[in-house]
Amino acid sequence: MDYFVVYFLAINLVAFTVCCYDKRAAQRSKRRIPEKTLFLLSAVGGAYGMLLSMLGCRHKTRHPSFMILVPLFCVLWAVLTALFLKYIA
Repeated sequence: MDYFVVYFLAINLVAFTVCCYDKRAAQRSKRRIPEKTLFLLSAVGGAYGMLLSMLGCRHKTRHPSFMILVPLFCVLWAVLTALFLKYIA
């Protein structure tokens, strides 16, 4: 249980940081983070951090794929967490 909480917090912090970095890179015309990487971070548990940074930094909010998939990953992780707590923890 403790490992799950640490992982979940860490992956969301990483996703938040990477998304904010990508926004700053976009503003400064520097090397960007591939969209596949941003989606992967969301899929492996960083969806909440990604969504928070998207809305906070106004990054990728005009991309329908991000505005659909990232919240969908949030719902998926909420369901997986509830199942984990019910059956495993």
